[in-house]
Amino acid sequence: MPRKSNPSDAALLLDHQLCFALYSASLAMTKLYKPLLAPLGLTYPQYLGLLCLWESDGMTVSHLGERLQLDSGTLTPLLKRMEAAGWLTRERSAEDERRVLVWLTPAGQALKQQARAIPQCVLQAAECSLSDIQALSAQVRALRDRVLAHSR
Repeated sequence: MPRKSNPSDAALLLDHQLCFALYSASLAMTKLYKPLLAPLGLTYPQYLGLLCLWESDGMTVSHLGERLQLDSGTLTPLLKRMEAAGWLTRERSAEDERRVLVWLTPAGQALKQQARAIPQCVLQAAECSLSDIQALSAQVRALRDRVLAHSR
């Protein structure tokens, strides 16, 4: 039979760990998105990249990496796979050849229409309103920013 922990160890209980709540919620969200994205042929990271480009097409690779919080070692292979799938192109800037711009192709732009139902499916699964999701997202982003600022 398992032994109960000492009440003074409450800070070490799994259910008291914010990191675990965020981690397990992230796993649940990824699991939710998988069947929604499968008909589009997208992975979750590819979907996030497309969300950024649907918002602002023609951004630099470095800006895209900042928006997605991905380093170049993770972002470059992702962009290569998306380019091979025909959803985007990468081209050097005419003004500054050190900068690489990412542009959606017509196929990448067409995926936006196919993906329009996904946010509503997420709202339904979460049993939350749009304003609830926006408020929770803002809180999590603020937490992320504070933790990142502390770790610098």
